[in-house]
Amino acid sequence: MIERSGLFVFKGQDVTIVGEDVKVGEQAPEFSALKRDWTWMSALESTKGKVRIIGSLPSLSTSVCDRETKKFNLEASSMSDDIAILMVSMDLPFTHDQWCAAAGVDQVTTLSDHKNAAFGEKYGVLLKELNIFRRAAFVVDRTGKFVYVEYLPVLGDEPDYEAVLEAARTALDLN
Repeated sequence: MIERSGLFVFKGQDVTIVGEDVKVGEQAPEFSALKRDWTWMSALESTKGKVRIIGSLPSLSTSVCDRETKKFNLEASSMSDDIAILMVSMDLPFTHDQWCAAAGVDQVTTLSDHKNAAFGEKYGVLLKELNIFRRAAFVVDRTGKFVYVEYLPVLGDEPDYEAVLEAARTALDLN
């Protein structure tokens, strides 16, 4: 796996990004991660035929991840059932389950990649020294291609929600 330095700083220290950045037009790689009940989910296969919004989160325990996941959960209630929203972090499934219950999040699927970091490596979001993800947002169309990719330069930055949602709506209308 490719490791890249000099691209991301955390608390004044350079950290290594594992994996390459993905690009619009590329085929999204499949990944499996744990659901809240500790069962494995093949993310793309399980949502085949849908447009997917995939959020890469450092930790649901942070205020920005909390806000982001709640925002997508709220938006999901007014979106088509043909759009699946997956939020992925290295948090344990216990954390996902407790956080979702406390936050009332029931429209998005939260996934834990803590076992093998497959998502982190394949999507270029794993921060090696911290063993967490950098924040990113992806939209994958029904054919499995990226139609939107946004890597945030700072962990505390939020994605461009309107751009993500518009990319998902556009992908839904095109297919």
